[in-house]
Amino acid sequence: MRKTNIIPVLVIHDLAQAKPVAEALVNSGYPVLEVTLRTKCALEAVAEMRRVTGAIVGAGTVTNPEQLQAAIEAGAEFIVSPGLTDALGKAAIAADIPFLPGIATAADIMRGLDLGLTHFKFFPATANGGIPALKSLSAPFGQCFFCPTGGISESTAADWLALESVLCVGGSWISLPD
Repeated sequence: MRKTNIIPVLVIHDLAQAKPVAEALVNSGYPVLEVTLRTKCALEAVAEMRRVTGAIVGAGTVTNPEQLQAAIEAGAEFIVSPGLTDALGKAAIAADIPFLPGIATAADIMRGLDLGLTHFKFFPATANGGIPALKSLSAPFGQCFFCPTGGISESTAADWLALESVLCVGGSWISLPD
């Protein structure tokens, strides 16, 4: 989360596009890439993008320990999930891999804190109340840092990044069209 302030959130449908997309993004100043596990070739795309010099590639939309393990085996350097379960959190911690679990409520944050986590994905950011909601959540959890994702756009990214608790934003606007 401290390597860049915008993490492209990528849905790769065509494996042949993985390496060229990664090269273009890294060359454009976006070295941290999140490949969502929403397509059949996603894990192969993680492996392919890892071959690009300067790319830091993670797997997103990881929802269970089995996907976590598959992503690690594919070469993922970090894991992003849309939510937080005890099973997934414990598996990520045991794997000793950077883990950014999704949260939307104070209870979600408290579950993460109970697991020893302090960095979270606020998701879906806009649908869950946007900047006012994250400001409210940040107040009692000053030790936490966030990466809002979901509804963030090029025109609103700076507003989110102006929040002290926000280290970066996830940007699906920096991706291939579906």
